[in-house]
Order: sequence, then structure tokens, then C-alpha cells
Amino acid sequence: MIVDTSQLTCQKDAFSLPTDIHYLNCATRGPFSRVVEQAGIEAIRLQTNPFSLTAAHFFEQPNRVRQLFSGLINNRSADADRIAVVPSVSYAMGVVARNLHRKPGVARGQQIVLINDEFPSDVYAWERVCAELNLSIVTVPMPAELPRGAAWSERLLEAIGPQTALVVVPPVHWMYGIRFDLEAISRRAKEVGAWLAIDATQTIGAMPFDLDCIRPDALVCVGYKWLMGPYSTGLAYFGEAFDDGIPLEETWMGRINSEQFHRLTQYQSTYRPKAYRYNVGEQSHFIHMPMLEAALSQLLDWQPEHIQNYARDLMADALTKLETVGCRVEDEPWRSHHLLGLWLPTTADPVAVQQALLARKVSVSVRGRALRVSPNVYNDERDVAAFIDALKGSLS
Repeated sequence: MIVDTSQLTCQKDAFSLPTDIHYLNCATRGPFSRVVEQAGIEAIRLQTNPFSLTAAHFFEQPNRVRQLFSGLINNRSADADRIAVVPSVSYAMGVVARNLHRKPGVARGQQIVLINDEFPSDVYAWERVCAELNLSIVTVPMPAELPRGAAWSERLLEAIGPQTALVVVPPVHWMYGIRFDLEAISRRAKEVGAWLAIDATQTIGAMPFDLDCIRPDALVCVGYKWLMGPYSTGLAYFGEAFDDGIPLEETWMGRINSEQFHRLTQYQSTYRPKAYRYNVGEQSHFIHMPMLEAALSQLLDWQPEHIQNYARDLMADALTKLETVGCRVEDEPWRSHHLLGLWLPTTADPVAVQQALLARKVSVSVRGRALRVSPNVYNDERDVAAFIDALKGSLS
């Protein structure tokens, strides 16, 4: 059902979460909505009698998913052929690493620029390629004191120069929700001829993303967090830099005429165009794809801008109250509203605080020295009140 997104209200009824659970943890895993759950059930039922499955089922639903994701990231060219189905962030970053030697101008002694405390899948991909191409990694540290956002983006911009081959940066930090100035970072990367790879897993679905404005060379988002879809299925955008590149695997569906099952042994050396070669094998997952299609359709109805505003309004009073007990967050406009890094008083043990919250059925994450609080449209004022009461109790 399409809702009036001019004023998005709580969508708790669209989910099956128990009323006594206060789940403020979408950054760890998003719950299935009822429509996603139903899509999965129907997909399983279809598999119990696959008589009606045809060759078209292998291609049509993944193509619809690509088109929906293309709309979600504001790809105004609507070129869904640049979207690949991937199983993980590490898979997509592996594609970038596999093709970095093809980048015009890449040379020994150049650098890959990362931020510190980055998610491991955005770090491990580069060790082997650095050894192969004789590159080095430059890690841009987070400033020691709040507020951090403006200074961190400035440090990142300063680190990007003529010796930069690749910049890897998220829209918001996965632990702390600190935003990065992607427009400025993209401009700087393009000025020096560097590639830009973005892990937008903790953004897309809950915050607007403008692909045509940022113009990354590669962008990846897994399905099970803010897309609120299935685990082990995600989507990645690959720009022109990856045309005619080297895939991680040689899937039969990546070649031309692969929809003609009666001709599959007429082997083809030619790939389907653009990003199709980067699809994971068995990309038409007959259970995951219907669920992901339902999830993306629902998000396009709600719209990430309105989801972000809903989270902002939901948490506004809470942040003011928590400051009175020594908790701090990043300043606006350098914080996201759907993913908040809440720094606790120095005397508090974050893991002990998390366990105390769980005992009161409040779910958040611990990342570093901060609590990661990540609300979504299924949360309401009662969830926030329960969180505040439980947190204050654990700190007293």
C-alpha cells in the first residue's frame, strides 16, 4: 500500500515485531515487513511445485530488482544494466580490487585512501592488490574529540592527491553515524584521477543518495540492513570504469544469449553489457529476489528522505535528555539521524550498558566506545522512552 509520504507516520503495523520488544538496531539487521515476509512465503510455495517456472524467471525478477534499486539511488539515467546482484560488500570490493590494475594511470607507489575504523570488508580487499601493484594504504584517522565530522572530511580531502589511485569511503561511518562530504570527496577524487568506491550499506534505504551527483565508480549496498531484505543478497553499481572489466567468476548468465537454454552449449565469449558480468552466480535466487523486490518497492513508497526525517523527529527530544546524563553525539549537520553513535560517559562500560538494556528488551549495538542506536519507521515514542529509561538506569 502506498502511504502519504508528505508526512510519514509510524509504520509499526507493517511489521510483526512483538509489542514488548524495543528494536533500535536496524544497523545490525533490518526486520522483514509483512509484505516481505509474505513474498518469501509465496516464493517458497512456488518452489514446492516448479512446474510453472520458465527461462524468463531466471532474468525478469532480477531485472526488476535492478530497476528498483536504480530508482532508490536516484540513478536518473535509469540504466539498470549498471547494477549487479552481489552476495556481499566483500564481493563488490573484490571486483574493484580485481580491476584496479586496469585503471588508467595506476602506477607503483600510488596509494589507496581509507578512513580508520572502517568495516573489515572495506579494508581486507586491498592487501593483495597493494602487494601485486606495489601500492600502499593511507588511513585517515578520526579526530580525537567531538565534534568530528567536519574535521574528518577535511582530513580525507587533504589525503587525496596526485598519488591517490583509489578512495574508499562510506556516506556515514558504520559505527558512529558521522557523515562524510561525498560531493567534495568525489570532486577531489576526479580532479586527481582517482577511483571512488562507496560502501553505502548503512545509508541506502534510510537516507537519500544521489548517484548522478556523487558519481562513484563503484557503489555497494547489502540487502539485510536498511533495505530490510534477505541476508547474503545485495546490489552494486559499477560505472564506466568497469566496462569490459574482469569479473570475479565466469557465470553462464553473464554471457549473451544465455536466456536461450536450448543453445547454452553454443559457448559465448561475449559478455552481456556493462555490469552484468559482475553478477554473482545464481543471481536469480528464487526466494531472495521476490523478497528484495517487495522490500525495495516498499522503500520507494516510503522514500528515504521521509524515513530520515522520521528518525530525526523521533530521536530529537531523546538526544537532549541523554546529554543531561553525560552522553554525546556528533553535531548536526555531520550526523545521520537513522544511525547515531552515542558516546557514553568515560566511566561507563559500553558492553555492560548494552547487556542492561537487553535485560529490559531494548536492542542496540556496541561499536567501539559508543552505543550504536539505529531507529527506523517501525519504532515509536514508546520504544524511545524505553531506551531512555533503560539507559539512564544503567548509568545511575
